[in-house]
Amino acid sequence: MATLKNLLISIFCLTVYAGFAQPRDIRADLIKTYRSQIGVHELTGHNDGVAVENYLHYVGLGKGNPYCASYVCWGYGQNHLPNPCSGYCPDLFRKGVIYKKGAKSNQTPLPADVYGIYFPEKGRIAHVGVVEIWGTKTVTGIEANTNVAGSRDGDGVYRKIRLTGQIAAVSRFLK
Repeated sequence: MATLKNLLISIFCLTVYAGFAQPRDIRADLIKTYRSQIGVHELTGHNDGVAVENYLHYVGLGKGNPYCASYVCWGYGQNHLPNPCSGYCPDLFRKGVIYKKGAKSNQTPLPADVYGIYFPEKGRIAHVGVVEIWGTKTVTGIEANTNVAGSRDGDGVYRKIRLTGQIAAVSRFLK
C-alpha cells in the first residue's frame, strides 16, 4: 500500500513538474494571439469598433487612425513582450531589421517577425503584418486594416498570402 501511495505521489509530482518545466514557445503564443483576431471587422468602416480601438489605444491613438502597426504592437503587448509601441509603420523598422528587399545578407524570417510593405506614393513602408509562414516565393501573414483585396486601408484583420517580392523589410523584436 505504501509503495502504491509513493508511486502515485511520484507520478503526480512528475506530471506537475513537467508542466512547469516546459519552455514557453513565445513565437507560437504570439501567433495564437494574432490568429485569435482574424475576422475582427471595423464597426462602421472608419477604423473603429471595440477591438480596433483597443489596438489603437495600446499605442496611445484614438479611433479613426490607421491600425495595422498598432495591431502588431498590441499583439506583442498582450504577451508582455517589448515592442516599439507605435502606430506609425516605419517605427517598426528602426532596429532589429533582419531582411531588406534585395540585400545579400538577409536572415530567413520566422513566425511572429514583422514585415513591411513599401508604398511609393507614400515614400515609405506604409503597411505591416506578422509572418506566419515564410516561403521561398510567398509569405503567409496576419494583417490588420486590410481587406480581401490586400488594401493598406481595409476593414479588418485577415490572413494574407503575399509574394515575398512585395516585402520591403522584416524586423525581429524577439532575440
